[in-house]
Amino acid sequence: MAAPVRQLSRSSDILLKRSHLIWKGTQRLLSNGRAPAPHFLQARSRLLPLLVFSGTGYLGYDQYGRYQDRRLAELGIEAPPPLASDNQVALYRSIPTRLVSRAWGRLNRVELPAWLRKPVYRLYIWTFGVNMKEAEVEDLASYRNLGEFFRRPLKPHTRPVCPSSCVISPADGRVLHCGRVVNGELEQVKGVTYKLHDFLGPITWGSTPNTGGHDPSLPDPAAFEEQLLCSPGNQLYHCVVYLAPGDYHRFHSPADWTIEHRRHFPGPLLSVSPSVARRVRSLFCVNERVALAGRWQHGFFSLVAVGATNVGSIRIYCDQELQTNAPRYTTGSYNDRSYTSPLAASPSSPLAPSQEELPGIGLALRKGEPLGEFNLGSTVVLLFEAPPDFSFSLKPGQPIRFGQPLGSL
Repeated sequence: MAAPVRQLSRSSDILLKRSHLIWKGTQRLLSNGRAPAPHFLQARSRLLPLLVFSGTGYLGYDQYGRYQDRRLAELGIEAPPPLASDNQVALYRSIPTRLVSRAWGRLNRVELPAWLRKPVYRLYIWTFGVNMKEAEVEDLASYRNLGEFFRRPLKPHTRPVCPSSCVISPADGRVLHCGRVVNGELEQVKGVTYKLHDFLGPITWGSTPNTGGHDPSLPDPAAFEEQLLCSPGNQLYHCVVYLAPGDYHRFHSPADWTIEHRRHFPGPLLSVSPSVARRVRSLFCVNERVALAGRWQHGFFSLVAVGATNVGSIRIYCDQELQTNAPRYTTGSYNDRSYTSPLAASPSSPLAPSQEELPGIGLALRKGEPLGEFNLGSTVVLLFEAPPDFSFSLKPGQPIRFGQPLGSL
């Protein structure tokens, strides 16, 4: 038994000596200039343990964070989302998303050759799960460009409007958040808030239209919320609906209401996908958006269409003067237009709803009427006043379709 062990040990010694000789020979070749300098190998050999150590440390830290999140979830405690730092947000905002969105808009208007339309649209349908059986025109070759395909109308009665609900979903999409406005703050997703006065700007409904100013004061958030309420005892509610690229890209009137005022906030066009909304605080206050404000049977009512990357074009059917994603804008500025003045524009687009123009009051909309459209997926935020017994009939994260009820009294 000892002989084989001795032989194995002798073989191991021979292998080690040969390996050492091979390494020495390699070093001599390197020193003779037949390969890169040995300092490169030495530096790489020194860096390798450092990279392994740092990479292992990062993975360990990441796994520890995930473990903590799982433990909190088991205890019923929701972990706060990790927010991006100011430097990270500034770096993201430095990307020319407005320029990219304008280029995308021009590309959408380019007429595609007939032979190319079906392959391009089928790829989009496969990627984003579009249901073309609901489209008014199912023939893909009939859509001359990408813009027509993105904004395709649906067949009549595909989205029945709930007759019993006082407020319905204005669009197809996914509910990011819904609930009460608390102390003048809204939630774009769970745990990430933004201030109401930063989102809507100063309350100047019915006053002389402002053409590019900004509110010099910083009102108390709770006091600002109180100023919006029309009836004592009522509360302010909000709902955020995210439209994915594969969703129906038009939005409709969510209730019977009267639009009195339009405010356009130029700004960046950052992504509004849920993954970004969880990390960038006040994302909806940063992005370009169009806010429509007015009244309904219970008081204040507002619908805000928020732009996003490649969605620089926000169209409101009843406002032909609105131009979004302009090449230049002033940070913090906004442009107002009153619909209660005698100069309020009447719809001239063939897609415009049959609205009732009420001089001195505004534009009356009925529940379910077409209101506007995006060039691609984006976000719609509803803000409305209602009695305290109003309750939402949906939960954050669930898919929703235009016409379905949001809640009840």
